[in-house]
Amino acid sequence: MDVPARVSRRAAAAAATMLLRTARVPRECWFLPTALLCAYGFFANLRPSEPFLTPYLLGPDKNLTQREVFNEIYPVWTYSYLVLLFPVFLATDYLRYKPVILLQGFSLIVTWFMLLYAQGLLAIQFLEFFYGIATAAEIAYYSYIYSVVDLGMYQKVTSYCRSATLVGFTVGSVLGQILVSVAGWLLFSLNVISLTCVSVAFAVAWFLPMPQKSLFFHHIPASCHRVNGIKEPKADRLRVLKVLWNDFLICYSSRPLLCWSVWWALSTCGYFQVVNYAQGLWEEVMPSQSAVIYNGGVEAVSTLLGASAVFAVGYIKISWSTWGEIMLFLCSLLIAAAVYTMDTVRNIWVCYASYVIFRIIYMVLITIATFQIATNLSMERYALVFGVNTFIALALQTLLTLIVVDAKGLGLGITTQFLIYATYFAAISVFFLASGAFSVIKKCRKQEEPSSSPPQAATP
Repeated sequence: MDVPARVSRRAAAAAATMLLRTARVPRECWFLPTALLCAYGFFANLRPSEPFLTPYLLGPDKNLTQREVFNEIYPVWTYSYLVLLFPVFLATDYLRYKPVILLQGFSLIVTWFMLLYAQGLLAIQFLEFFYGIATAAEIAYYSYIYSVVDLGMYQKVTSYCRSATLVGFTVGSVLGQILVSVAGWLLFSLNVISLTCVSVAFAVAWFLPMPQKSLFFHHIPASCHRVNGIKEPKADRLRVLKVLWNDFLICYSSRPLLCWSVWWALSTCGYFQVVNYAQGLWEEVMPSQSAVIYNGGVEAVSTLLGASAVFAVGYIKISWSTWGEIMLFLCSLLIAAAVYTMDTVRNIWVCYASYVIFRIIYMVLITIATFQIATNLSMERYALVFGVNTFIALALQTLLTLIVVDAKGLGLGITTQFLIYATYFAAISVFFLASGAFSVIKKCRKQEEPSSSPPQAATP
């Protein structure tokens, strides 16, 4: 469980567009489903206990050890998310969105109910599995709205739904920080509020209209729309897989797209690890049992500043085709420096500040990568690329978790883990330094070739 759910939202939102072009209702009917989905997104993310999960598990309520939490419990989320991602993706299209949204809401209720009352290592590991279901099912939230509104409303409803999740998470983080620091509430009480909010979200989801069609399994060709008496063609599962495979080959034949995708997968893997275990590092630097912690405030600040930086990206003027890889090198190096600072400087405020910088840089770069990939691809294909990139990131994260974190692997301590993550990002920066230098030199040589060629004779 924990922070990766937030980062996985970006992946879910990207893969969700793969499920577009479904049945749509008239433009004037967009308000009700959009309002209901926004309400669901707001309450599903209004979880004031989430920034304080690690202190809660280590505290008297659960009385787990650091090794159990970091090396035996948290890895379960990574494994579950990886295994469930593709099946849930297909189920979302086959079941037409709403049932998967209800599954997500139910999984969130089970997760927080177990957080309140489950005891013991095995029970908390099952909790992480249910949270993996909820995380994988987020694709249904981001894809549902496109099935019930007109194409002309996509931009507007997308901004509403994504803003709802952002506001919900920010309000929850700020509320949790205030209740802990000012009101002196126990962390158990924060989980009660979180359980109440996800229960409200689950209740709201029942009122969502049920879509009639989807992209693959319940798709009707455009020529068949609005023709009486024509039945929906039977879903051809083999055809679906063939379409996905052909699009995959076409997309990754482009070197620029491949370059941005490689960075996406590699950096997202490291990002997941850092945000997943950041609370553990903070706990190591300043134990929550002996001092006031500000995890909720830090999460809220990093989210808002990151969103502001992402907004500013739209005004950056740069030739990404020429300097994109060099920028990836520089920013990956800054990320490595931020993670290294978090790990080596034993001051909680320096840790907090480094974490904020880390998240801002990543959010900016992933936005640029999203734009660069999406610019030259159709809606369905760039959704496929995003989904594949995220799956590769999760596969790499699973391997990294199994080797570095899991008790069955090396089971390293939290500070050693973060040193490895800093080294990991440094290696990414070196890779893109070499790749970027090669690209710049190659492009400069191409620009020199026309001027060095002899002039052609005039045509008589």
